[in-house]
Amino acid sequence: MLGFAVSGAQWGDEGKGKIVDMLTEHVDFVVRYQGGNNAGHTIIVNDKKYVLHSIPSGILHKNKVSLIGNGVVLDPYQLADEIEILKNQGIEISPENLKISSRANIIMEYHKAMDHAREKIKSSENKIGTTGRGIGPAYEDKVGRVGVRACDLLNKKVLKNRIELSLKEKNVLFEKLFDEKPFNADELTEKYYATGLKVKDFIVNDAEIEKMMGEGKVLFEGAQGAMLDVDFGTYPFVTSSNTLSGYAGIGAGIHSLDVKESIAVVKAYTTRVGEGPFPTWDKNEDGKIMRDKGHEYGATTARERKCGWLDLVALKYIFRVNGFTSIALTKADVLSGFKEIKVATEYEINGKVIDYFPSETELLSDVKPIYKTVKGWEEDISDIKEFEKLPEELKSYIKMIEDELKTPIEIISTGPERDATILRGKFTTF
Repeated sequence: MLGFAVSGAQWGDEGKGKIVDMLTEHVDFVVRYQGGNNAGHTIIVNDKKYVLHSIPSGILHKNKVSLIGNGVVLDPYQLADEIEILKNQGIEISPENLKISSRANIIMEYHKAMDHAREKIKSSENKIGTTGRGIGPAYEDKVGRVGVRACDLLNKKVLKNRIELSLKEKNVLFEKLFDEKPFNADELTEKYYATGLKVKDFIVNDAEIEKMMGEGKVLFEGAQGAMLDVDFGTYPFVTSSNTLSGYAGIGAGIHSLDVKESIAVVKAYTTRVGEGPFPTWDKNEDGKIMRDKGHEYGATTARERKCGWLDLVALKYIFRVNGFTSIALTKADVLSGFKEIKVATEYEINGKVIDYFPSETELLSDVKPIYKTVKGWEEDISDIKEFEKLPEELKSYIKMIEDELKTPIEIISTGPERDATILRGKFTTF
């Protein structure tokens, strides 16, 4: 087996869906290895828009198999809705081209209720900005060993056991702390068992996954971004899973040594949605221009994204812990028209200049980014298909990023469409 991991290097929304969709043509399998339906991928093919939340992007290609890995937390009701929406858009989905690991944990109704209840009682400065999809509470149950897995949906006795165990503590919290109605274990058991029977044919075990992939090429698709990693992100304003590409093998149930290439998806500027520190956020006109030109609104929640300049301090940090082998630069077209482009190369905190990303999240609130200014370009690059034809200023911008991150930019996205892409280096013969 030969593996390629694609993951975001910033705070998510880097355009991973398009890159995965484009590379899928050259592989046999696409695996989603972490996260839940709190992260959406928007992909445009022949002017038609597809929004994916749980299903890997490979589903848009014929003769490819998509797998939802064991590292994912899955909402079976949302999955059923997503399948129907895609089918109505003409996408074929069956147990032959979509498979779910039997070890994937299930998002239950009480997880979503817990998400909302917790945010409701938090003070404004302590809000995480959760999507309310139950992702965090589902991962908590997984680690707390009281979670429901996909295989449990097919065994009513085990399913009821798991639900009762989880609700022992949660129902006390719902009633006494949150002033909410408790959940009924019998009702949930019947409901989720019925759903399990509907998705039964999609669920596969480890042996089937290993046998199925054999000597094929596998693309590992990450959700969110590295700066939202539960260990290495801006904690506690992070997601509840490991978003680094190093988790790909674990979250897919495949040996990590099989992952030969790790592709960092880097947006030509930076965005962040929800709460948490964002050192290069531009609250002025430039940030608004990026937002409007880049259509920076969440695919899952439609929330407005904060926009700002490229942050090399954060990127150098995440490249150090991630070990990327190449870069896919996205949304370079959005920067067309800026006479000057800023790039953060250092931080100033309380009068002290630093060139590293601090682990103390509280310090980031006081950061003043130190910018290097480079010349922008006026040309519309959306129709350019060859690197040599790009504006010289953009080529210089690309070279600067490569030099600073010591990693080649081998994929350049010049627009939202699948074919608005320039390939370089190893990807010209991929």
